[in-house]
Amino acid sequence: MNKLRLIALLFVAWSVMPTEAADMPTAAPEDVGLSATVLDDMTRHFDAYVREGKLTGLTTLVARHGKVVHFKAYGDRKLASDVALGKNDIFRIYSMTKPVTGVALMMLYEEGRFSLDDPVGAYLPEFAGARVFKSEREDGTVETVPAKREITIRDLMRHTAGLTYGLFADTPVDKLYQKNGVLESGLSAKEWISRLARQPLLYQPGDKWVYSFAVDVQGRLIEVLSGQPLDQYFEERIFAPLGMKDTGFYITDRQAERLVDMVKPDKDKGLTVIVDPYFPDYTKKPSSFSGGGGLVSTTVDYWRFAQMLANGGELDGVRILKGETIRLMATDQLPAPAAASWGGDRGLGFGLDFAVVKNVQKYGGYGSEGLYYWSGMANTNFWVDPKEDLVVVMMTNLQPYGALPLKEDLHKYVYEALGQTGGANAAQAR
Repeated sequence: MNKLRLIALLFVAWSVMPTEAADMPTAAPEDVGLSATVLDDMTRHFDAYVREGKLTGLTTLVARHGKVVHFKAYGDRKLASDVALGKNDIFRIYSMTKPVTGVALMMLYEEGRFSLDDPVGAYLPEFAGARVFKSEREDGTVETVPAKREITIRDLMRHTAGLTYGLFADTPVDKLYQKNGVLESGLSAKEWISRLARQPLLYQPGDKWVYSFAVDVQGRLIEVLSGQPLDQYFEERIFAPLGMKDTGFYITDRQAERLVDMVKPDKDKGLTVIVDPYFPDYTKKPSSFSGGGGLVSTTVDYWRFAQMLANGGELDGVRILKGETIRLMATDQLPAPAAASWGGDRGLGFGLDFAVVKNVQKYGGYGSEGLYYWSGMANTNFWVDPKEDLVVVMMTNLQPYGALPLKEDLHKYVYEALGQTGGANAAQAR
């Protein structure tokens, strides 16, 4: 990017950048068809989690027709202090990084840098000619077969590339990730990709949906296609234009004062503070950037990103993507063999770095067909409901994922505020 264009983008970002949460466009709930009474009930419900010692703090934000109608911060920033959680405090968002990486990659798609069905190996040659796990021998070595086809960029974006994570399963391939240093910290992006690509695929490309390092590979792909480090590309192309001033792979010491505690429940001690197991010090620039889980952000910043999606790729006069590209990302992309391994029985499809609701009753009874979302490992969550023109964001830093039914609670209250009664399978939050 030339210097004049960067200066222009930074000027635009400064002109739209919110300095306070109060600068967001707001409306009364009734003005956009939501019940203030139900949203007040939701506030009391989440506040009870804090008062009962189940959470240190959290935020909930609801916006409709581009107007924020509910934004609450509950509890404290730190477990052992009385500093109230602020609306601009900073959270580890882990896998809510993935939609940001997907948007970044699709910006290059709009520029004609690649096609979705291009082989990944055309840009990252380490992945050309991949082999697939077949069986494990008695001595612990594995037998492999050639992949039936090349991994495509579409495979990366819908988690059908044959990769895994090395963290959440105990397959022979996950064990190889652990044994052969794929999970080692401190590697350059080039060295990490090389190690990952040397491991066999867990399954044939396109056959299954398996949560994986695929979005981290997308991050490296962005670097190769753009010629920029991922942090620089994100800042210049997404964060600065959208005014996301507190989102990044690393933060200043001053920003770190607003980083909330990561906590987990202990049956004897209640909530306890834990060290971030994957990114222990966000004040240090990492040796490589995790497009799958490395960002920190604020509720305000992430709302700006999500509202851009809901607006069809534009916010405050700044266009990030075309509307048709957003619709493509939010459209189910899974081939039939892979659908069952993701969430077909739960009414879900998967687009390009988003989960997509296809059957509301199977999903839980609340929401709309076409709703798309993603969550983070520390119980952060967001969704966009195009039918209702609705954006919802929740932030907290609680381990493990699903320790409390926060996402289910949020869906129930938000859609009851819209007048939905839910179905037979609807989550019961009270």
